[in-house]
Amino acid sequence: MKKTLVDLFEGSVKQYPNNTFLLEKTKNRFEPSTYSQVQEQVYTLGAGLVALGVKKGNHMALLSEGRNAWIIGELSMFYAGATNVPLSIKLEEVNDLQFRLQHADVKYIMVSGHQLKKIRSIMEKLPLVEKVIVFDQQPAYEEKEVFIGEVQKIGKDWLQTHPLEEFLAIGQSLQNDDNATITYTSGTTADPKGVILTHRNYTANVEQSLSCMDIDATWRTLIILPLDHCFAHVVGFYIFMSKGASVATVQVGRTGMETLKNIPVNIKEVKPYLILSVPALAKNFKKNIEQAIHAKGKTAVYLFKLALRTGYAYNGDGGDDRGRGLRFLLKPLVALFDKLLFAKIRTNFGGELRFFVGGGALLDKDLQKFYYAIGMPMYQGYGLSEATPVISTNGPRRHRFGSSGVLVQPLDLKICDTEGQELPEGEKGEIVVRGENVMAGYWKNPQSTADTLRDGWLYTGDMGYMKNGLLFVLGRFKSLLISSDGEKYSPEGIEEALMEHSSAISQLLLYNNQCPYTVALIVPNKEALKKLLAQQSLDLQSEKGREEAIHIIRKQIDRFRKDGDMASLFPERWLPATFAILHEPWTEQNGLVNSTMKIVRGKVEKACAGRIIHLFTAEGKNPVNTENLKSLGNA
Repeated sequence: MKKTLVDLFEGSVKQYPNNTFLLEKTKNRFEPSTYSQVQEQVYTLGAGLVALGVKKGNHMALLSEGRNAWIIGELSMFYAGATNVPLSIKLEEVNDLQFRLQHADVKYIMVSGHQLKKIRSIMEKLPLVEKVIVFDQQPAYEEKEVFIGEVQKIGKDWLQTHPLEEFLAIGQSLQNDDNATITYTSGTTADPKGVILTHRNYTANVEQSLSCMDIDATWRTLIILPLDHCFAHVVGFYIFMSKGASVATVQVGRTGMETLKNIPVNIKEVKPYLILSVPALAKNFKKNIEQAIHAKGKTAVYLFKLALRTGYAYNGDGGDDRGRGLRFLLKPLVALFDKLLFAKIRTNFGGELRFFVGGGALLDKDLQKFYYAIGMPMYQGYGLSEATPVISTNGPRRHRFGSSGVLVQPLDLKICDTEGQELPEGEKGEIVVRGENVMAGYWKNPQSTADTLRDGWLYTGDMGYMKNGLLFVLGRFKSLLISSDGEKYSPEGIEEALMEHSSAISQLLLYNNQCPYTVALIVPNKEALKKLLAQQSLDLQSEKGREEAIHIIRKQIDRFRKDGDMASLFPERWLPATFAILHEPWTEQNGLVNSTMKIVRGKVEKACAGRIIHLFTAEGKNPVNTENLKSLGNA
């Protein structure tokens, strides 16, 4: 049966014409647009694209902050028969942005006013581009640029001189296996690859995702993730669109920082039922909650910690484990703390939030326990762009801390060893999936396509296992720590825990490639270190202060060793025996972090190769070494 994104949208407009689809705040309040109003805007803009010369199969790029124009822009591309190449606003114009636009053979670009300068700076290197459609009015336009209002005007004129059926026939001619988007992954192991996702990939993943959660036309979400995210695409607006529900976007500020500051304000205004999150955002929200409690004084901090401990004890591992056995005795206390403390915290999230869905990377188990205790569960999901992206998720129906939940349906999954042989339940191996959500391949990259897709199965490159119907994801196959005797271990869980519980560590990466011991590369949290040193009347300017800073970092890591308060969480051999302190953070700008804020392991290892070698020398094995002292001196 044919079901493209155009079909999905048409069906929703027919069923929910007067429901609010989009909510956008440009001035003082969020203004609603109904499904039928959005349809009219999509038709006008889509016809304008046809009038401009956009042909079926053309590639268009979209570079903008999240807003109505983003969603309407993508839908209008589909009605004109085009394929969208969604781009992150975090991309630097030189190399990253230019590479994608050239590699994807982009002929038309939609861009916001804030991002226009990036396109202008590389236009001479984009000879294929015919038109640049600008979302915001400019004082002057350069060659090939046109304001979106002008495109809408010529779209209206076109529709007046052509039958509506002629325009609609273009979108209706799209088939399930026609390309919808080419989404570039900022991989953690290699250069970006263009993931080709078809219309059926998207609509299938919408159907699959809804097998794990129930939403209806009354639901609202505020999309705080970038819309170029595959996760934001499917779970953010296409799932909501399919159910006639409402989608709000964060108010765009004059700067990126201003937009970030708008998030908590907008959450209170929109009162979302569901928010999509990634670990970086989850940590930020938690920090803000804790800071607000600390500001209320020692009594509030004591009560908050007691309430959390009570919640943790009552909840166990979540789901069926909650309130089991003698834990039921804690129920009245849990209810009391919820009324006195947690309900007030939830008002800062609009007061109507049912749950978060976390994706993007492994979510620390402690974070899951924290949000569950305060009555805003953060359900961990798992997926990747190549699977459009959702493969599994925890949800209200079934959840367990530490797991990535139940598989979406229908979907086939197997766990394979390094030879590709299927392993029995409970054994660890590579996660391999098959379903209608699996990508068509990588754009202009037959070798990577052949490596990843075999006989209809997607080899994810992620390590995991199945147990009692739940998927447990352990990390990247290619990021495994390998000891000198060949034993393998996934580092992500240790790295997350070390960063979560070590105030002096900002970023961390573990390394062991058949080495005598495990080592760590550490970007220190300079502000936290300075505060801790000030308590001893020391600073980073003195040799003694720098030595003490190294001792502080070591003590925080030692909490996970024998006799530490977090001992036995991880095998001792995978904890770092020593570490290299680096003087600058890993960022998107230096290419060591990708657009979803994941560390690009291979690039960090390459950039720090000299420091890694030094850690396996006699001098390097002692963390108080000249290299670390020098790095702290530059901090």
